[in-house]
Amino acid sequence: MSILPEDEPLSIPQLIAAKGQERISMLTAYDAPTAALLDAAGVDVLLVGDSVEMTVYGEPNTLSATMDSMIRHTRAVSRATRRAVVVGDMPFLSYQADTSKAVENAGRFLAEGGAAAVKVEGGGRVLPAVEAILAADIPVMGHVGLTPQSYRKLGGFKVQGREAESARQILEDARALAQAGCFAIVLECVPESLAAEITREIAVPTIGIGAGAACDGQVLVFHDIVGLSPNLRPKFVRRYADLSSVIQEAGRAFTKDVKSGAFPSREESFTGQKPTTLRRVH
Repeated sequence: MSILPEDEPLSIPQLIAAKGQERISMLTAYDAPTAALLDAAGVDVLLVGDSVEMTVYGEPNTLSATMDSMIRHTRAVSRATRRAVVVGDMPFLSYQADTSKAVENAGRFLAEGGAAAVKVEGGGRVLPAVEAILAADIPVMGHVGLTPQSYRKLGGFKVQGREAESARQILEDARALAQAGCFAIVLECVPESLAAEITREIAVPTIGIGAGAACDGQVLVFHDIVGLSPNLRPKFVRRYADLSSVIQEAGRAFTKDVKSGAFPSREESFTGQKPTTLRRVH
């Protein structure tokens, strides 16, 4: 019997119980239509990532994400999700400066956004905020290795943990987060051997992104796996579809039909003979 059943809403305890038993799938989602499709496809966790700033809004990094924006995207995803666990990504400066504010902001993701949990980047330096959030009975997913909100300090979006001291620190951070009560830890862009060691060491699931196959689960950005980021091809991304070509072809076909007069047809136009109820307005 599956630890993560396909026909009922999943819970945090089920994700924890899946460690060593069943691998966890996680993808980003930022809107209701995408969330509904990925949920129906059986994705276990939907992360409303602050990566929305880059993938949707065209920003060069994630630092411009705000609480209000993240809550709005999280609410859209939650409303469309029936099975997957929805995790809201806490944006830059929403938890680092003040623990009471961190708890308040995390609570908004659950109360206003409808999420089941929040994700926080960093290890020991953010442990007071993580512990305060957990003390408020708000589930927390940790995130170590490459932490995009710290990319300036790290010197860019680079693999972390290649040197012995850096690897030791990442392992200690993962241990501290797990011991504090995080229900899962994202390991981003670290050597496969380090990710395997962390996965063996901690009692909660590890979710890898550019961290090799030994993790308890894997996460990728939705736009990357379906080809909606054609100019960005990280080594760790596997592309499962090429929607960029499909969308471009649809746009070309529409433009051709408009210019030739082939669209709209008579069947796609209204007459004055009987009332018509519109289900959607522009």
